[in-house]
Amino acid sequence: MDNKAENNPCPFTATITLIGGRWKTIIIYLLLDHTRRFGEIAARMPSISRKVLTEQLKELESDGLISRKQYKEIPPRVEYSLTELGRSLKPILTDMAVWGQEKLLDTV
Repeated sequence: MDNKAENNPCPFTATITLIGGRWKTIIIYLLLDHTRRFGEIAARMPSISRKVLTEQLKELESDGLISRKQYKEIPPRVEYSLTELGRSLKPILTDMAVWGQEKLLDTV
């Protein structure tokens, strides 16, 4: 893992440093219960460009939240899954999804 979070004495800021931004929490949420290929992630996130998705996946991998497995096939197949550290975010992200459903979506 990068020193991004380690260099921050505030636990909330350290967490947001790793999972903050527009796309990272969504990517992690998509991987909570499934290993997914790049194309599957991209299809579930139509608003993100492939370039930005690639960058975000690399950052999440660098930070130790996801793992990337590349198979020696033609065409190449790459799968992404959460690491143990990434899976530890499940209760937080599940609570966020429930809150969003109850407080934002169900009221419309």
